[in-house]
Amino acid sequence: MGSTKDVLAVILGGGRGARLYPLTAVRSKPAVPIAGKYRLIDIPISNCINSGIYRIAVLTQFNSVSLHRHIANTYVFDTFHTGWVQIWAAEQTISSADWYQGTADAVRKQLFEIRATRAPYVLILAGDHLYRMDYAAMFDFHIEHGADITVAVQPVRKEDAGRFGILKRDKDYRITRFAEKPKDEAILQDLVSRDDPARPFLGSMGIYLFNTDILAQLLEGYPDYDDFGSDVIPHAINTLNVFGYDFDGYWEDIGTIRSFYETNLALAKPDSPFNFYDPKRPIYSHPRFLPGSLIENSRLENVLIAEGCCVKNAEIVNSVIGLRSQIRSGVRISNSIIMGADYYDTTSCSDTDSSGTGLIPIGIGRNSQINGAIIDKNARLGENVVIQPFPVGQDLDGDGWVVRDGIVVIPKDVVIPSGTRITP
Repeated sequence: MGSTKDVLAVILGGGRGARLYPLTAVRSKPAVPIAGKYRLIDIPISNCINSGIYRIAVLTQFNSVSLHRHIANTYVFDTFHTGWVQIWAAEQTISSADWYQGTADAVRKQLFEIRATRAPYVLILAGDHLYRMDYAAMFDFHIEHGADITVAVQPVRKEDAGRFGILKRDKDYRITRFAEKPKDEAILQDLVSRDDPARPFLGSMGIYLFNTDILAQLLEGYPDYDDFGSDVIPHAINTLNVFGYDFDGYWEDIGTIRSFYETNLALAKPDSPFNFYDPKRPIYSHPRFLPGSLIENSRLENVLIAEGCCVKNAEIVNSVIGLRSQIRSGVRISNSIIMGADYYDTTSCSDTDSSGTGLIPIGIGRNSQINGAIIDKNARLGENVVIQPFPVGQDLDGDGWVVRDGIVVIPKDVVIPSGTRITP
């Protein structure tokens, strides 16, 4: 019997993140902020630490500087601790000059590093999902069933089956068949694994636990297999002991602007589906030395607000207000995500520019009205700016702003002049 100390976690940093653009214009997907003060990468790393997995490698490739900086500043174990969080960036080597071609190819290119850890088990994770999971329980399941590979699975409704990799599992938990995003009715009928008519299917969560020798055999023996979901796992089902581990908690793939927007806003509700207040399994992030948020003569309803903010004479409803946000007098914000700022550019929490530069200060200017928007970090909105949501499904590229699936997104560091109207 092993323990989670025998497990190496490999977190996939993701590709270009085109569906999250422009939030991924200057950062990788796992570095995208969430819940006002965290980044997406904090979720899988925290799950690992809480599960007793202390050797963690993050595979990165695109726009990775801010992700590297966040990890380096956050996950530092002391010299008496055997654990580490390392960045394994895409690199040119004697054997390969290519970048990562897919999830499996990324891991294949790091097999030398994986073997160097001498870990008998490798846990493959995604860097852009929101969930809380005990990987130790999954590891115990893997050992008990003598599995070569264990795939974390969750119940899926029939109407959602076309968005997932669907797995057929027998009563012994062994996976016998796989179909990627099936839509054909006959195939779907053959993939039913559960008696529950509301959620008859099991979907892959993109979480895989491999015996390290099996992982190496598959990746080296089949060099054309670039992806776990569509190549490696379907092949392994026919020749190896592949089992499905049940997970029925909250899990959200934050892969699009719409899912990012709706997931964040749900966190501001009283019955939030994800609990950041768990006393035993916290979500870790970069420790900051910020003052408490100052709220002056304002109305806030269903608002998740981070530290270091200044809100004066404002009205905020159903919104997330991120670190160091400056919300000035007369502002009304609803159904929006204000990501805040990386730094303060004024010397006081006031309605006027105290920097002496004459520039529009970071934050939301006086009497602006923001509805249905995502305002990225360090954005400067002047006074009397009006933003309204567009019809769902509509995409537009404006001057310093974009609309994705009807949601107005103000990219990082952009300046929006006073009096600007961004409306349908």
